[in-house]
Amino acid sequence: MLLSRICPRVLHSEKANSVNLVECASGLDRLVEKVPAWLRGAKVGLVANPASVDSLYVHSVDRIAACTDLRLVAVFGPQHGARGDQQDNMIESEHAVDTRFGVPVYSLYSEHRKPTPEMLTGLDVLICDLPDVGCRPYTFFSTMLLSMQACAEQGKRVVVLDRPNPIGGLAVEGNLLDPAFRSFIGMVRLPMRHGLTLGELAELVNREQGIGAELNVMEMRGWRRELWQDETTVSWVMPSPNMPSVATAAVYPGTVLIEGTNLSEGRGTCRPFELIGAPFLNGDAFACRLNQQGLSGVCFRPAWFRPTFDKWQGELCGGVQVHVTDRDSFRPFRTGLAILKAAMELGGANFCWRQPPFEYEWQKLPIDILCGTDKIRIGLEEGERIADLEATWKDEMQDFLDLRQLYLRY
Repeated sequence: MLLSRICPRVLHSEKANSVNLVECASGLDRLVEKVPAWLRGAKVGLVANPASVDSLYVHSVDRIAACTDLRLVAVFGPQHGARGDQQDNMIESEHAVDTRFGVPVYSLYSEHRKPTPEMLTGLDVLICDLPDVGCRPYTFFSTMLLSMQACAEQGKRVVVLDRPNPIGGLAVEGNLLDPAFRSFIGMVRLPMRHGLTLGELAELVNREQGIGAELNVMEMRGWRRELWQDETTVSWVMPSPNMPSVATAAVYPGTVLIEGTNLSEGRGTCRPFELIGAPFLNGDAFACRLNQQGLSGVCFRPAWFRPTFDKWQGELCGGVQVHVTDRDSFRPFRTGLAILKAAMELGGANFCWRQPPFEYEWQKLPIDILCGTDKIRIGLEEGERIADLEATWKDEMQDFLDLRQLYLRY
């Protein structure tokens, strides 16, 4: 009855218009296809947001509520809210009630970012069906980690419904988080681009961080590590208000660093994280400087824009649009560092680092918690070459790659 609102014929027609897509089934698709015997009859809490949909764009709340083998008793929403209606960081969502199913909707981006014992009362299992974008600062991973901790403490089972890493599962890039800069946008010693799925991350932190939750990962079917999400039949819905497309996710592991500056990262435009600029920058000079760097798989086009909200609202910004020309060779973190370096050189005294608070941090500079260290900021201020900065994390990256290999499922 719940699914009668969806028109499968129309949705299948939309899929049919896509060519050369690899047939994949997400963890959600596989769960509702056949609920495992050990999960049947369970009272379920669901961590989800608007992008938690199946292959026909039906939301996981609807699918689980309609499943006769499961009983939905609570919903939990991450940053930006269960409805995805909240914008930038530290705009908290309120608890509510789902009027269709009469179950509580708890915000995990409010006074609590970790489920309380009261929230978990009456649950047998907490199902986590969250998208990820393959980048350490994206907070849905932190929400999953804290939820796993809470469930381990309360003796509740955790089931992670796996989804593709939208920017593929091969490339890994960046420095590893320094524990001294641990925050809600970086809780674990990961590189900026980790190349893992959320299910693989769940198993890694459950063992390596000693969480000890009773964890099950519902694997995908058909996904391969080289596949980006838009190369598969797994439906894309923007996971947060400023992540409209896979193209946005592609640049995000580098241009997220712009959040730590007084430059606009394109919030308030139709191309967040792809448009970068400020009133004190000249788009032509900025693009020229960046295109001279010889960065792989990317081209910078001069651009001018007026953000409708956020930094430099209503003011004309000179800058660039970041165009990825070759996904395989493109390195977003290296590109983000190059953008910072060029903006510092061209902006002079007008360029500055954003000041706290930022993502529940009131002391450390946002750029440092985004980078997971202060060494990158200091190195840029001292004029170090990007290649020299990258050399400083070569050994720790190899250690991570060795560890990562133990948790690859695909």
